[in-house]
Amino acid sequence: MLTRIGIVGATGLVGEEILNCMIGLDIKYDNLILFGSKNSSGKLINFKNKAYIIQEVEENSFKDLDYVFFAISNELSKKYYEYAKKYSCIVIDNSSEFRISPEIPLIVPEVNANLLSKQNKLIANPNCVASMVTLALSNISKIFGLERIVITTYQAASGAGKKGIDELHRQATEYMVKNEIWTDNMFGRQYMWNIFSHNSKINLENGYNDEEIKIIDETKKILNDKNIRISVTCVRVPVFRAHSISINLTLKKNVSENVFRETLINTKGIKIIDDRKLNQFPEPINAAGKYPIFVGRIRKDIGQNDGIGYEMFICGDQVLKGAALNAIQILKYIQENN
Repeated sequence: MLTRIGIVGATGLVGEEILNCMIGLDIKYDNLILFGSKNSSGKLINFKNKAYIIQEVEENSFKDLDYVFFAISNELSKKYYEYAKKYSCIVIDNSSEFRISPEIPLIVPEVNANLLSKQNKLIANPNCVASMVTLALSNISKIFGLERIVITTYQAASGAGKKGIDELHRQATEYMVKNEIWTDNMFGRQYMWNIFSHNSKINLENGYNDEEIKIIDETKKILNDKNIRISVTCVRVPVFRAHSISINLTLKKNVSENVFRETLINTKGIKIIDDRKLNQFPEPINAAGKYPIFVGRIRKDIGQNDGIGYEMFICGDQVLKGAALNAIQILKYIQENN
């Protein structure tokens, strides 16, 4: 059977990593079409010893494709899905446009791949933090239940795409060369040697920003539990790539630390790095470019009743499991199970 794949946003950070993950997960295909903006149209991308010409999306662009990845803005995802749904292709969308729609599956394959089938013509790829958190907590949630989650994120420049990485890199370079720090409109402030509230829009009534609300809503949907109480604080840190996340849990069932830890060890898609003697725990510099989510600082929360409160610290590559890798894993699951 032919497998014809398209990538919309192929020249962006996530689009480039989708191509890399196609190699990493050995995705088979018969035809590949790469799409980009009007400015990128006509440019060449070399992939697996073949040159591909970037095309601009038109109304009939998806006519002969089986799968299309969207690595673009909400507005464009909404527009281009109107093109795609006229044909038989399956869209895997990385934007937040469709994630909370009840009829659209929001998928982390290790957690809820059972919801996937070829009948789903649109599949939403989760927020980067939500995908990493739900992966780490998938077995904990299923076995013990979650009463409450408190999340604090330390989000890297990669979460803002190439422009975010470029701004941090330029600030570091300018300081080393000129002893000055250049700023641009990407974040509107100094990024190097600074930590600040996530740069998404803030709700003036409740004080939460859009990123925090996405994580709350999407975590509940992925774990299929609307009753979990979730609090989130998101900040940017001057790290090029890979997010770090502090997680505090209140479980519904009492469990020993050994059993809690063993449950994490047996969770697919994560790697435990938790050496108290040597002070070795997850760090973004080690998680960057890696497929697993690193989990450590596993311990009881001494501020809660014994056996129900636990804490952990995780790191994961935002562009991989938080975006491109997860999208490719969705495709691979559909190919292998339908």
